Amino acid sequence: MYKVLLRPLFFLFDPEKIHHFTFSLIKTTSKIPGMCAIFRRLYVIEDAKLERQVFGLTFKNPVGLAAGFDKNAVLYNELANFGFGFIEIGTVTPKGQEGNPKKRLFRLKADQGIINRMGFNNEGLEAAIAQLKTNKGKVIIGGNIGKNTQTKPEDYTKDYLTCFNALHPYVDYFVLNVSCPNVGSHAKLNDKDYLLELISTVQKANTSFNKQKPILLKIAPDLNTTQLDEIIELIAETNLDGVIASNTSVNRSGLKASPELLTEIGNGGLSGQPIKDKSTEVIKYLAEKSYKAFPIIGVGGIHSAEDALEKINAGADLVQVYTGFIYEGPKLIKAINKALLKRS
Repeated sequence: MYKVLLRPLFFLFDPEKIHHFTFSLIKTTSKIPGMCAIFRRLYVIEDAKLERQVFGLTFKNPVGLAAGFDKNAVLYNELANFGFGFIEIGTVTPKGQEGNPKKRLFRLKADQGIINRMGFNNEGLEAAIAQLKTNKGKVIIGGNIGKNTQTKPEDYTKDYLTCFNALHPYVDYFVLNVSCPNVGSHAKLNDKDYLLELISTVQKANTSFNKQKPILLKIAPDLNTTQLDEIIELIAETNLDGVIASNTSVNRSGLKASPELLTEIGNGGLSGQPIKDKSTEVIKYLAEKSYKAFPIIGVGGIHSAEDALEKINAGADLVQVYTGFIYEGPKLIKAINKALLKRS
């Protein structure tokens, strides 16, 4: 029904406007008595064979929703009814911010991709916490955190630390988002020495809590092998809990979209099918070169069960969807879990 009826209708409208409309639709529909049960019956697969033990957490299944969809943690309770094993909220910054000027979200239909330059638009830390206090415990929640756009470089770490300390009681794991191409002055965030400082500071804060939470690093798909080797060294030095590979890409090679359309769209991070192979290559390199020394969450271009299995075969312990969820609908999560059960 989604691909035949809803998606063609949704794709007639501006992507950002329809995103907000879809949120309202899911929220409203879920309030109808019995609808959450219907969603769960349609999309949720409960089977112990799907469970995964990763960085000290037990995931009901290995299919998650990537950060950027539920930025402000307003829909995770409802989205849990679509079969996800975990949902990552954010990116959350200390203060709410508008992000980059609109129009900033674009579909590449021929490529089954999306280009966005949202710029960490979110309502801020306090708004996210208020929503997380309504957590019904249906699903594991990840907290993706970042810095405010206007924060000075010398205060980057303070922003991450503020988010980490405040969100700690409310999320199950953390992701340090240092690889988004849509925020200003992010070059420092790719510097190994700075990453050592950032990770060490956050890890020290983690020890001050009775229960420590896993901390992951989200990296770009555009890193070369030298940079990936540095990531492996960084994780070995800091004992970081894992990596998410990968974020969106700034590369535009091989797209079906015309050069004129791409020029009209301008800058932004590319997601979806066009980055599928690149993100899988990054996963495979990290897994093989490190001798599988740390867990990897694979994300990028997963539009089918086969795409997800490809990521897992390359070395991913868990997978996340975002653009594939928009193009394929909630049946994608069930299809992946069914495929995993078939091969178990």
